[in-house]
Amino acid sequence: MRITQIQGLRALAAILVTVFHAKFITGGFIGVDIFYVISGYLITGLILREIDRSGEFGFKKFYARRSKRLLPTSAFVLVVTAIVSFLILPATMRQSLGRDIIAASLYISNYLFAWWQNDYQNLNATPSPVIHFWSLAVEEQFYFIWPLFIFALTRFRRKAIVVAGVLLLTLGSLVFSMYQTETAPIWAFYSLPTRAWELGVGALLVFLPTMPKNRWIPWIGFIALTYSSMAFSENTAFPGKAALLPVLGTFLLISSIKYWPPIFNDLANSKVSQWLGEISYPLYLWHWPLLVLPSTYLSRPLTFPEKFGCIALTIAFADLTHRFIEERFRHRETTPSKVFKSVGAITLISIILGTGIYFTNTQALKITGVQGEVTLERIKSSPQIYDDGCHVFYGKSLSGECTYGDVKSSRTIVLYGDSHAAQWFPAIDVIAQRSGYKLISLTKSACPSIDVTRPDKGAFKMSDCTKWRENSIARINSIRPDAIIMSSFQYFAPPSNVTNRALWWSDGQKRLLNSIRKSSPLLIYIVDTPRPTRDIPSCLVSQEISVCNKGTASQPLATLGFQVINPNPWLCSSICPAVLDGIVAYRDDSHISVDIATALIPRLNEALATAGLPL
Repeated sequence: MRITQIQGLRALAAILVTVFHAKFITGGFIGVDIFYVISGYLITGLILREIDRSGEFGFKKFYARRSKRLLPTSAFVLVVTAIVSFLILPATMRQSLGRDIIAASLYISNYLFAWWQNDYQNLNATPSPVIHFWSLAVEEQFYFIWPLFIFALTRFRRKAIVVAGVLLLTLGSLVFSMYQTETAPIWAFYSLPTRAWELGVGALLVFLPTMPKNRWIPWIGFIALTYSSMAFSENTAFPGKAALLPVLGTFLLISSIKYWPPIFNDLANSKVSQWLGEISYPLYLWHWPLLVLPSTYLSRPLTFPEKFGCIALTIAFADLTHRFIEERFRHRETTPSKVFKSVGAITLISIILGTGIYFTNTQALKITGVQGEVTLERIKSSPQIYDDGCHVFYGKSLSGECTYGDVKSSRTIVLYGDSHAAQWFPAIDVIAQRSGYKLISLTKSACPSIDVTRPDKGAFKMSDCTKWRENSIARINSIRPDAIIMSSFQYFAPPSNVTNRALWWSDGQKRLLNSIRKSSPLLIYIVDTPRPTRDIPSCLVSQEISVCNKGTASQPLATLGFQVINPNPWLCSSICPAVLDGIVAYRDDSHISVDIATALIPRLNEALATAGLPL
């Protein structure tokens, strides 16, 4: 039996996520949280009803039903998305695409994206066309564990113990979610332990006594969802305590279904809402690839009419998928063993497809202007400190004990800054080895060495950056190196209350200078490199080289009190070429490549000597 109001909420959740990714509203990602509360409520009720009826629980039948309900549709969308993505996306994306397809097939993509630090709230780089499968992975992991947990609690044959168990798990997950949102925000966003409380809140609805008639309860729930979808944004620390608003809003709406005002019931019971609720699962699956693939193929954001066209196409695809895939498999009479065999076959096909796509990345490519053939893996490779875990990402405030160069030397150089300092590591490491310096790397993504305050954005939290700087400066002061080499990305947006960006930057330089000037006799600042207008490797494999060149060099911001090295003349003349002396200049849309950093060793060596570093 379907509850029409629940179908209406499903429709709302799917539409919210879709219009969020179309960039029509800023907080539509809460649609996922609405889905989680609904799922926790329905699944827990289903489990308990079966246990109450028979005293046992058919785990095989449960997993078979879930598989028939979810896997054929997701596998179909995944395979179609994989094939189309392979055909139209730049070859530079194939390795990550193949990896993501495999992870989505195994329902572990949430942990993959957390590991690779994919910021779902702030998808400004070229995103994976299957990144939205993370939420399905969380739900499938929950479906696997939850029946076992509930069944174990019911063995005590006391309802109070079941309620207490669910409540304790929910509260524990909520507390952990709040902690992780502050300390490891991307892991908090994607992982089951930090999301389980949302499904647990839905589960608690099953045990809720009949709510007293109160016409304000549904309105409060509606206002909570409306406010969340409009006020939340990429800058909202999420899930954490912020997720309480949409989760409790959904809780209030479901708990007061019997007392919804006529306008709510009319909207939920309308043919359009019921239809959208019915197709909400394939609608969610199709919306993201149909929004991101056209934009990536065109190498530009979609226009307003184009977005509406993609949403219309999403709804059409969802309806067809619901009719011919979802419903046919869902109602097919078969045994659990046959279902599991089919699931295994479907999963294997998806894995084979993803593996094939992944290994096309190792093929050598001929790029105009590049000497010989190169692989995408080499072009896009990051400095060694990334592979070694020495470059710090979001949510961490302490660099590891990472020493390079001549590790036995008594002379020390510190490399300090964000990823635009880290991009120089391949060159500085070689120079340090040759010249007898120990090299200590202190770098963190999106956290400039310049002591400026940035607004929080997505997974970036200024508090993490501030703590990391404090820890790094303290370490520099204890090391007292012979030289500190610094650099920073210079295009960070200042806080909204800053009216003079140049002054904001120069004041940050003064604060940096004051904090380290007594720690080292030589302070060297490498001016930021020119910023490409697009992802250079992707451009080179799909466009003429002239399209990929940047018009002019960056205008360096003033750098006061440091020995300054300006690499712009090394990378630009009348233009800033994408290929320099037969070498691809950038590994993405921001950082110089490892090969170009290595090629610039002679120039950097000379510049460091001129700046006063004994070599």
